[in-house]
Amino acid sequence: MKLERHGVVVKANNRPDGVPRALWCREAAPARLSGMNIPFLGNWRKRHGDGRAVAVRGPEEDEDAFGDPAGLLAECELLRARAWAAGIELDDTPGSLVALDQLLPRWRDDPEELPWLGNDAGLYLGTVIIRTVPGAGWRVRPSGGPVLRLASGRELDVVVIGLDWAVTGAPELSQVYAEVHSF
Repeated sequence: MKLERHGVVVKANNRPDGVPRALWCREAAPARLSGMNIPFLGNWRKRHGDGRAVAVRGPEEDEDAFGDPAGLLAECELLRARAWAAGIELDDTPGSLVALDQLLPRWRDDPEELPWLGNDAGLYLGTVIIRTVPGAGWRVRPSGGPVLRLASGRELDVVVIGLDWAVTGAPELSQVYAEVHSF
């Protein structure tokens, strides 16, 4: 996969298996994916202006300025849709992680869906941990990507964990939760 920004082509995959490491973008600059030009995006940018950065919350910002970042990261729409289609309710509990681990990995047949579903799986794992493990919370890296910080100070890149789970099935999401919960 290639990403072209400002006339410069940048490879978007930095893992040997070709899956993007993360799907977070620091800039919302004009972009074309694999040489595709999507005209309606240009029209939208003319009406709304080019954004230069996407922030979940800045350190000096009022907590309510951007809404609830944990709520935004908990949406995981694609994962929730796939789980619902399989009859699984994602209720933000450890039991739902066990149910996700049992899903047939049909998303692996679709290279377009695979990284998005993995991204959602990682964010959902982080959501379950935040809601059930005292002291856990989101932290935004300087690059703009979310990372989960535990009360002990340990940080987990749950997006990478979710991508690994989506691609290979390991580590299981429930196993990662059990390891975090035992600290």
